[in-house]
Amino acid sequence: MLLPSLSDLEITGKRLLIRQDLNVPMKDGRVTSDARIRAALPTLQYALAHGAQVIVMSHLGRPKEGVALADQPEVSLAPVAQVLEQLLGQPVALVDQYLDGLPATEAKIVLLENIRINVGEKANEAGLSKQLGALCDIFVMDAFGTAHRAQASTAGVTEYAPVVCVGPLLATELSALSKALQQPKAPVVAIVGGSKVSTKLEVLEALSQKVDTLIVGGGIANTFIAAAGFAVGRSLHEPGLIEAAKRIRTRVQVPEVIDVVVSDQLHADAHPLVKPVEAVADTDMILDLGPQTMAALLPMIQGAATIIWNGPLGVFEFEAFAAGTRTLTEAIAAGDAFSLAGGGDTLAAIDAFGAAEDISYISTGGGAFLEFVEGKTLPAIAALQARVAQDQLVIHPVEQE
Repeated sequence: MLLPSLSDLEITGKRLLIRQDLNVPMKDGRVTSDARIRAALPTLQYALAHGAQVIVMSHLGRPKEGVALADQPEVSLAPVAQVLEQLLGQPVALVDQYLDGLPATEAKIVLLENIRINVGEKANEAGLSKQLGALCDIFVMDAFGTAHRAQASTAGVTEYAPVVCVGPLLATELSALSKALQQPKAPVVAIVGGSKVSTKLEVLEALSQKVDTLIVGGGIANTFIAAAGFAVGRSLHEPGLIEAAKRIRTRVQVPEVIDVVVSDQLHADAHPLVKPVEAVADTDMILDLGPQTMAALLPMIQGAATIIWNGPLGVFEFEAFAAGTRTLTEAIAAGDAFSLAGGGDTLAAIDAFGAAEDISYISTGGGAFLEFVEGKTLPAIAALQARVAQDQLVIHPVEQE
């Protein structure tokens, strides 16, 4: 179903309630990365330029519902409001009492305090959803990063807002994901890293049906190494999912691991040692893919037309075990494939190796990215679709036979 976009609507003089994902990393009360705020800017700038009254809602961290901000100041959006003011070049009114209506303000943009403080947000309660819907003329869902949550500010509000639509950022996310997953140009290569098969089993199963080559890294690779009959020592792996790994290997090409980087310790000063995969000792921990393995993977990456990437190949935060992820990042960045990357660790690796400008699309979503890859319908999207379908029935009633 084609969802209405912000640009389809007349918004001059209208109150726009925009759900965005401004859940940025913080340290000592300061924003340490403004990437998500910058990603949200085009939507806000468009709305302001077209004369709308902009009301933004987001969450930050993991606040306790029903607990006053004074008792959990670390989840206040005040630092985010300050960054928004600097980037937009105009005042941003931060409002903490808004469920019964907004106070008068001369600011053209209002930021509602942490939406997840409100009782009923996570449970998607109708009462809270109705209060949020009453704040606006148009609800704009623009937070892909929370689209996998059926909550009052992402799904419930769509039932009560006068008009609903998708924002530019969400529309761009959905378009990029669809390009990579629904009608990808072949050959398609997926890279899935991370600590556990169990957290990404559905992703691996889904990708095994969609891609030509599935490259695994991190603790996930260790489980596949064990499934191939090799010892993994003290490496992070999941013996209970060895059969699942074997099953996935029957469905898609999973390149063999030739060599690995091991150590008997895991810290910044640990001594790395390259070993053939069959030579891993009982005391070893596999912490990265080895140079021969990476050399074998490079032609697959370079020959891909579409690349889907989620998760590093090793413990790249430590230089001794960063070579595999660095080589992968540089190869993707240098290639001509349409490359789609998502997930927090993946984004951290892209930033660490300075490749952000050379990745075709970097998704702002973590859990939402994975659920989309799995083929699931995201609850926030489903809610928008249901509302649009309902509106169409009202406008064009179905004749009874």
